[in-house]
Amino acid sequence: MGQKWKYQPPTCEQTITANTLAAELDMSPILCSLLVKRGITTAAEAKSFFKPRLSGLHNPFLMKDMDIAVERLNRALGRKERILVYGDYDVDGTTAVALVYKFLQQFSSNIDYYIPDRNEDGYGISKRGVDYAHSTGVKLIIVLDCGIKAIEEIAYAKSLGIDFIVCDHHVPDEELPCAVAILNPKRADSTYPYPHLSGCGVGFKFMQAFAMDNAIPAEQLYTLLDLVAVSIASDLVPIMGENRILAYHGIKQLNHAPSTGLKAIIQVCGLRDKDVSINDIIFKIGPRINASGRIQQGKVAVDLLIENNLPTALMMSEQINEFNEARKELDKSMTEEANKIVENLESFAERRAIVIFNEDWHRGVIGIVASRLTEVYHRPAVVITCTGDIATGSARSVTGFDVYKAIENCRDLLENFGGHTYAAGFSLKVSNVAAFAARFEEFVAGNILPEQTNPIIEIDAEIDFHQITRKFFNDLKKFSPHGPDNTKPIFCTHNVCDYGTSKVVGRRQEHIKLELVDNKSNTILNGIAFGQSRQAKYIKSKQLFDICYTIEDNAYKHGEVQLQIESIHTKAMR
Repeated sequence: MGQKWKYQPPTCEQTITANTLAAELDMSPILCSLLVKRGITTAAEAKSFFKPRLSGLHNPFLMKDMDIAVERLNRALGRKERILVYGDYDVDGTTAVALVYKFLQQFSSNIDYYIPDRNEDGYGISKRGVDYAHSTGVKLIIVLDCGIKAIEEIAYAKSLGIDFIVCDHHVPDEELPCAVAILNPKRADSTYPYPHLSGCGVGFKFMQAFAMDNAIPAEQLYTLLDLVAVSIASDLVPIMGENRILAYHGIKQLNHAPSTGLKAIIQVCGLRDKDVSINDIIFKIGPRINASGRIQQGKVAVDLLIENNLPTALMMSEQINEFNEARKELDKSMTEEANKIVENLESFAERRAIVIFNEDWHRGVIGIVASRLTEVYHRPAVVITCTGDIATGSARSVTGFDVYKAIENCRDLLENFGGHTYAAGFSLKVSNVAAFAARFEEFVAGNILPEQTNPIIEIDAEIDFHQITRKFFNDLKKFSPHGPDNTKPIFCTHNVCDYGTSKVVGRRQEHIKLELVDNKSNTILNGIAFGQSRQAKYIKSKQLFDICYTIEDNAYKHGEVQLQIESIHTKAMR
């Protein structure tokens, strides 16, 4: 399916604001127009965006129940109560547990952590986990990245004399659990200024408040920001506002003084002596941490993240690397099976959603397979498997469609559910799978927009090659770290052609290494178009075409830029 390009030129008002910024900042008006699109309209705001300061973090006590949570934690530490730090088995949950455990371990030796087993406990708080806490004398559980819907489990814990502090960022129901304190910026009654924190981010805010209340230097907590950056990147939360401050300084920490566990993972990923980026976290570090919970046990990831001995951490990293290799094999085989099922679905062309079920699939990989289906077919996808008479599903969505609401619409068929706009999970009885599939499709068909099921590339600006100076590129790099709400800018240049040296490369001759000339300015630039070798014949014909691309450092020619071509439109496609 061909990718459509969408470009919304700046309005007259936006252009005037961008030009004013350009004069004040000594920056290209093109880049200043990107600032304006991000809601940044003054020089002061731009400087804060480019160089976020930790002093810009919100007061954690603005979060509802924060004072109660800190008071209960202080009381637990004062009485030497046993504390259990409990979290989800994904990257966000395991980094959150590692952060809170590492920070509190400085002030108490009577502290433990628990990561639920995907098969034995299921998602979130389990009765099994509460029983473990009770058997080990725990009086306070701090739960991270889950728990907001654990009404029965937290009530059960209360009956055993165990208090809960919930630190979550998932959308709550109307009824909240009977926890001592619920820290969640998405609460209906929340007045916290920033609602998009990761689960680890909420845990960080809790520890920030605890540190403030006990006159603990903030620097002691800031050394753990590398964990927060990993959670923000992996959980795909917006990288604007408070998350941008946390991610910016967390990546600095990751590159200059990472924790021993993350340092070991960085080495195993082949990133040693390289600048680690958000993309490196998403595609290399995060999947390895996630692999523990998917293939084995999420606790293994926390064991590594809190390890202080580098040789031991390296051995543990090799183990989770093996888990990741096993995950990749499962991912490949299950995705192939899933594609065959989709291709044989009746009336597939008319369907607006994909819901497929296979009782033999591995629970830990269904979310990845759902993502693959969404990428290929450009529609919300749900992949379901089962253990006994209980099925587990994972859903992923397309840009602009809230898959959480689609699942919530089926809540009477479900045993449990939770998630975000673009990713959600649930459990239900196997007998309800068919009814769920029908209702999910009905909801999606009635609410999704036609353009949301087509691959669209959003163009940020149309430029000519001569505008891509070294200063332009250096200023462009200030926009990082990139992520949701601050994606890497995509530029478009019309009427370029092959300078004469472009060629097909790659083991399977699937890529094109390009040397292009801009027809308007006669400027020559290098580029790479991954997986687009089908366009090579047209390009070599010396005809004009249009490209959209990101601007990157040339890894092989220091000091030069390289265009990473996202899409090519030939004359026949216009």
